[in-house]
Amino acid sequence: MTNTSQLSFRGVRASKFRHVYGQTARKDKCYENVKITKDAHDSNCCAANPKFLAIITEVAGGGAFIVLPLEKTGRLDLNVGKVTGHAGPVLDIKWNPFNDNVIASASEDCTVKLWHIPDGGFTDNVQQWLVELRGHKRRCTYIEWHPTADNVLLSAGSDHLIFVWNVGTSTPINIIKCHPDVIYSMSFNRDGSLLATTCKDKQLRILDPRTGRVMKEGVCHVGSKSSKVVYLGDTGRLFTTGFSRQSDRQYALWSQDDLSTPLRCEMIDSSSGILIPYYDPDTRMIYVAGKGDGNIRYYEIVDEEPWIHYLTQYLSGSPQRGLGFMPKRGVQTQLCEIFRFYKLHATRGLCEPISMIVPRKSETYQDDLYPDTAAPTPALTAEEWIKCINRDPVLMSMKTGSVLPHAVRTFKPVRYDPVERKLQTSDKNNDKKFAFITQETVVDYRPVERAESGFHDMNPSTDEDEMASSDSHENDEDDDDEDDSDPTAQRERIRRNHVWAIISLLEEQAKGPYHLMMRAADAKAAKTSCNLGTKFQQTQQMWSRPTRSMTQLNMVSPTNGIHKANSIGIGSIGATNQRAISGSAFITSEKAIEIIDAPIQGTELRRAYDAQGEEIRRLKQQLVLKDRRIHELEEQLQRFKMSFITDSTA
Repeated sequence: MTNTSQLSFRGVRASKFRHVYGQTARKDKCYENVKITKDAHDSNCCAANPKFLAIITEVAGGGAFIVLPLEKTGRLDLNVGKVTGHAGPVLDIKWNPFNDNVIASASEDCTVKLWHIPDGGFTDNVQQWLVELRGHKRRCTYIEWHPTADNVLLSAGSDHLIFVWNVGTSTPINIIKCHPDVIYSMSFNRDGSLLATTCKDKQLRILDPRTGRVMKEGVCHVGSKSSKVVYLGDTGRLFTTGFSRQSDRQYALWSQDDLSTPLRCEMIDSSSGILIPYYDPDTRMIYVAGKGDGNIRYYEIVDEEPWIHYLTQYLSGSPQRGLGFMPKRGVQTQLCEIFRFYKLHATRGLCEPISMIVPRKSETYQDDLYPDTAAPTPALTAEEWIKCINRDPVLMSMKTGSVLPHAVRTFKPVRYDPVERKLQTSDKNNDKKFAFITQETVVDYRPVERAESGFHDMNPSTDEDEMASSDSHENDEDDDDEDDSDPTAQRERIRRNHVWAIISLLEEQAKGPYHLMMRAADAKAAKTSCNLGTKFQQTQQMWSRPTRSMTQLNMVSPTNGIHKANSIGIGSIGATNQRAISGSAFITSEKAIEIIDAPIQGTELRRAYDAQGEEIRRLKQQLVLKDRRIHELEEQLQRFKMSFITDSTA
């Protein structure tokens, strides 16, 4: 009998991922009526990124796969556009980690092709590829992108060769010929300096992908079926799945420095489906899913014995033909989602998203769940990688994706230059523009008098402008004296002055490009200053909903001058904006504008839109008249010059 007093109770291991659970998407968020391929090849058959979802489909001849925008859920059309450029069945597809619009595909026709997918997808079949890579003598079975180097792609074929391609120039960097039999899988380490492969000869190898030299080699799983390997990030360890001599499914953990014996080897079950591992380096969790199974097991990797801990599993009654996964930058942080699968059902044409979620009570951003992850930016070029330069991946904060979903997507147009015979990638990335737009505006803390004086110094007006707008400025000064203590009236007066300056700039366009160039900087300053007050004012009125009198508008007849007509437009624009923001009742010019707690009506919004449109049309007419007058004066000046030249010659 065991002496229980001598046993040490260690308690429950602390882990933030112990209660991770899988949640399937609703039916309206799934992809139905998909003709999923029935090929027995043991690839994922599916690939996803923050923009698109690609699925290999079943076709009568050749090979094809569909590409769907993520938001295009529901039942698919039978005539949905496909990528049909291969002459044989498509066996594997992988998205470029640095360009969400480029996907690579491997096929039985012994070729690897790159395709550029436009934003929004396509409606017709696509047969024009971006790059075609020829070199294999038998079918191409697997492809793998380099994790840090741009335009570096690996392809493995049934000819027992691994081609290392520079897709930018469509040329092979190296051909690895150390495998005597069929290659089952391959995986890069964190910085892409080492490559791990499994082969039908039951050997696990660690290679230098630049030279093809075998660094380490050892016996992996002794079973006759396929085995898979994945590098565990920068831990220096590898995770493999395979079969034992009795055909039991098992997993093993290895050190890259010694492949003679595994650090740990455990049997899973006795099923016949091939197990495929998926590793998340940010949470250090590894997911194991079998083809034909309905469950997904997940484990947590640690840096000490026993090296790996079983957490739990996601159970489902529907078997899976393949699983695609979303890169970490595409998960929903507001739901505490740490991983997302796209399950291809084996018995029906359905692609079902499965989210792995950490239960948290708070809906705020969880820093401990989302460390900095790999960004869609290459750390080095293909030429630098060929020169034996290694760099870790470029990291990005997941908090940016929670604030701005478009920040995790890329927009890099790619085209093939037939003259230089290489890919040309544009550096125009909309993410930078989106990030700039979402930046908080710097608040102007200067007093109102200094801000107004500084703005008027930046926008000097001519004597005629000052005379024409004297009445409106006098009325504004009266409002200053009356409502100097009202901050709402001060902000309204500043905004009207800024809008008046922008409209005056439009009139200056008729004077020629020289005046326009001189006033461009002033216009930018005016727009920025206008936005400073507007953003704060809208937020304050939206949440506080005050009920107080605002500044009175001095209605000026448009027959008294151009700038007086503009003053009416400015007042109307300011009033309608206030009504559109918080709901207001417009009263005549002798009364005040009051903000009341009333909902925004469609008629009020329509009236505000019509008023602004009328002012825009009026300004356009004035610009046309000014352009016509300038043209007449230029013709008259030309006639004077000609007459002067004639008189001087006579």
